[in-house]
Amino acid sequence: MTIKDISMMRLESQKITSPGFKTASEVVGWMGAIQAQSESMSKWAIGVRMQNPMIKNIDEAFNKGDILRTHILRPTWHLVRAEDIHWMLDLSAPKILSSLKSRHKELELTESVILKCHKIIEKSLSEAGHLTRQELADLFNNAGISTEENRLSHILFDAELNRLVCSGPFKDEKQTYSLLSKRVQVIKKLSKDEALAELASRYFRSRFPATIEDFIWWSNISVTDARKAVHYIKSDFSLETVGGINYYIPLTVSEDVNKKNSVLLLPAYDEFLISYRDRTSSLTKVNNRKAVSDNGIFYPLIVVNGQVAGTWKRNIQKNSVPISLTFFQPAGKRILQAVNEKAKLYGEYLNKNVELRFISGYAK
Repeated sequence: MTIKDISMMRLESQKITSPGFKTASEVVGWMGAIQAQSESMSKWAIGVRMQNPMIKNIDEAFNKGDILRTHILRPTWHLVRAEDIHWMLDLSAPKILSSLKSRHKELELTESVILKCHKIIEKSLSEAGHLTRQELADLFNNAGISTEENRLSHILFDAELNRLVCSGPFKDEKQTYSLLSKRVQVIKKLSKDEALAELASRYFRSRFPATIEDFIWWSNISVTDARKAVHYIKSDFSLETVGGINYYIPLTVSEDVNKKNSVLLLPAYDEFLISYRDRTSSLTKVNNRKAVSDNGIFYPLIVVNGQVAGTWKRNIQKNSVPISLTFFQPAGKRILQAVNEKAKLYGEYLNKNVELRFISGYAK
């Protein structure tokens, strides 16, 4: 196995080059959790891993509550299956809540203020079923609770981590909040050791080759718990060393898993990059700032045979989707033709016509 093989194998393990899932729930279940700062891009992260992806089917999974968008694992948005949310919160919520204490003190979000907010949330959602972020903000402000200076985000963040709320069905194309107890009525219980083993198994099966350092970064669990988790599943995995670094690979993996050539349009914040602490097998240092901003914004990616080769932007309109491409190095006709096919797939996913309007770095 070489450094280049690592990147190609990750595309396969993440089911990007060989989409095999029919439903959004199957994708999210395989991945364990999918980072989701951008709601629309996180849907495409599901779509690129599905057979015949259609955004209407993914929206239906959200509306039915099969998959949820909430804060979990790390202090950021993720998509998770409804049946996985409780045991994942068991592992991640205490650490995240502890890390927020100093910020809550700065924002004067005392225990009494948080409790008052929880009561407002519970009462209003029990009556309305689901409300948008702005509708909840109006309720807080009317009760004399300021939502300025990012207080609203932290109030809702706290409510998610304390299992009061999760994402609800879309309302006028906006995400809403619903009571978690109403949205997920069957709670899957796992002991801590079982949860650690399950999380590690999901991670390494869906993202191999990967290191324990990658797993610690993605899961945000302690080093001690991460080592326990890997110990619980080690009989199902082999270790392969590349450049002095140990990578975990399932024993069931065939030798030709890394041989599929591909040209892809991946969404911003896709797990192909963001779920690894070390991304150098896919993204060179010289191109890192072109794909990831200085303040940590991950752009939509053009990926050629496992290597990040450029970025893309789209402007979704009523009936069309203009797409702009920027290649880091000159790209020839073969790559452009392949990108065009992927752009068409994206248009079919949205049920809109695609237009490639601007191309930078194309070698005519």
